Amino acid sequence: MSQQLADVDTLFLHEARSHYVVAAIRDGSRVLHGRLELKDTDAGPRPGKFHAIRGDDAEPRRPEEFVDLARAASRIRISQQTSPEGRERLQAALDGYQLEAAVVRTCRRCASDGRYSPITADTAIVHNDEHICPDCARRELDRELSFASGVGGTNGGGFTGAAEDRLEELLLEVQDLDRIANLLSGGLDPDLTKYDEVSATVDDVSPVRTADLDLHPTLADRVQSRFEELLPVQSLSVRNGLLEGNDQLVVSATATGKTLVGELAGIDRALKGDGTLLFLVPLVALANQKHEDFQDRYGDVLDVSIRVGSSRIDDDGNRFDPNADVIVGTYEGIDHALRTGKDLGDVGTVVIDEVHTLKEGERGHRLDGLISRLKHYSERRVAARESYDGAQWIYLSATVGNPEWLAGQLGATLIEFEERPIPIERHVTFADGQQKTRIADTLVKRAFDTKSSKGYRGQTIVFTNSRRRCHEISRKLEYDSAPYHAGLDHGRRKQVERQFLDQDLAAVVTTAALAAGVDFPASQVVFDSLAMGIEWLSVQEFSQMLGRAGRPDYHDQGTVYLLVEPDCTYHNSMERTEDEVAFTLLKGEMENVNTVYDQTAAVEETLANITVAGDRAKRLNDRMIGDVPTKHAVGKLLEWGFIDGLDPTPLGRAVTRHFLSPDEAFRILDGVRKGTDPYDLVAELQLREDDR
Repeated sequence: MSQQLADVDTLFLHEARSHYVVAAIRDGSRVLHGRLELKDTDAGPRPGKFHAIRGDDAEPRRPEEFVDLARAASRIRISQQTSPEGRERLQAALDGYQLEAAVVRTCRRCASDGRYSPITADTAIVHNDEHICPDCARRELDRELSFASGVGGTNGGGFTGAAEDRLEELLLEVQDLDRIANLLSGGLDPDLTKYDEVSATVDDVSPVRTADLDLHPTLADRVQSRFEELLPVQSLSVRNGLLEGNDQLVVSATATGKTLVGELAGIDRALKGDGTLLFLVPLVALANQKHEDFQDRYGDVLDVSIRVGSSRIDDDGNRFDPNADVIVGTYEGIDHALRTGKDLGDVGTVVIDEVHTLKEGERGHRLDGLISRLKHYSERRVAARESYDGAQWIYLSATVGNPEWLAGQLGATLIEFEERPIPIERHVTFADGQQKTRIADTLVKRAFDTKSSKGYRGQTIVFTNSRRRCHEISRKLEYDSAPYHAGLDHGRRKQVERQFLDQDLAAVVTTAALAAGVDFPASQVVFDSLAMGIEWLSVQEFSQMLGRAGRPDYHDQGTVYLLVEPDCTYHNSMERTEDEVAFTLLKGEMENVNTVYDQTAAVEETLANITVAGDRAKRLNDRMIGDVPTKHAVGKLLEWGFIDGLDPTPLGRAVTRHFLSPDEAFRILDGVRKGTDPYDLVAELQLREDDR
């Protein structure tokens, strides 16, 4: 017997059909895999044949070598899976050499393959009514994952490391491989799908009584009829000078009452004759909703108008009254008014809702430029009118990673409130595209069949990545639901909103693009997709969307489900897969808000600033959040004929009026020179925008 075999720690024995499997273990590694047969003698069972196994070959060894190996081993272990008769014969053979052995519980699969894998109640994993070791369970899980991804994955590969890590973590936690396999086929075992719980948090802020607010009497009466006390974030804002005209950046979770902060300041100043309230939002649907809210609440005492940029080709005014007391607008709608020289009157308050939009690709630089242009407009009015003191600026956001920096850049006081009124449970399950709809249907029905302690049924927002998918999912949901997206007309969207508020709908299915602010008091959010169009969601967007789950006045908790398709991408430009993105979003830290300028963005905003401010455009560029390379942008504008000196040319005015990028402008010019039908040009531009 070699010295290596003389130093074995453990000799392991396990019964097979006609023999015993032998494994010699040293320092945790197998140094011999063998096969032992016993023979009956007058003295009892004794070693008969002994073979060393090497791959498919069995090398005969003398039976005495087994005895020497057993005597040299520090301990001998017999698997518990060995039959009582087999165990008795083996023990009798060892007794003949005065060798003792202990019976241990081991993994049968490992034992049959000559591996020693002791298992305990803390490590054994159930699979097909037997207990196996974690290593065998992992190998079996890998086979399940390969099968699942072969059926469901759009790219034909396997699960990524993020999903595997999550499933392995669950496997070791619940110790039941069959339950994990059920999860892979769309099961909704809540103990397995639950990823974590975002706890409710309460900041100890003493509330401000509405009776103590120094408001215009009309507003005071209406506010006091709605609330006796302000919510914490509202109270913090008032205590930090909201009603004294201080500029503020208000950062607080969804459904904590940020909108009323802008409303208190803006309506109060409008009623007192201190200027118009401009309430700006990123989306037409949200602008329509806010316009209706202000009209219903204050339309009898104030003129309320709306300005949205619903079309870059046809500017019909959109029911816009520039002399109104309250103007609700989209960023693009108000920016269009500035770019085309419209008079907005004396602006008393500017509320920028969803200000974290500053970090987004195309929309971010336009919001950055809009803020600078509006400030320039207000400064010009102050210089021209002694009775006008300028605007108060209120910026609202639920999600900002760098609030102190952003507040400093905006010149605003930071009002940050981290309370979450009710807890949110976050769940993850894996499914392909067809399974997702079935699972969403189950979740919608389960929520709607449940009532909160406040007496409200659970209702669901299903977020997906395309308008077509909205209709597809909604058609397949068994309970009443409706698609909701920017392609629907205003009347249809308002009908859906009313039906949801009246609890006539169990669910709305909407695009991720409409996540911001639209008021659906849902108890549950289901992510059918983690993409917005052909881009993965950012942590900010994801946080904003899941924050729509649960309202303190309606629900006891919010619930969020991520339906994740392994190895899925929605466009060939996506470098990561949906299962990778899911765990990045769940674990991710909030991204910083900043505006990054490439050449296209710098040229567009510089051209808009020149159109609005002429030779003062550099000053507008310099105070924007992002770093705008002004000299380079001006050079390109001169080269392309968009400006003459620091004045826009007719071409430049057309480009900035319609928010065209240089590439789009050149495409149109080329089409005009070639005699392309104008409708074909417009259709091509719209298709390119839809693709983005």
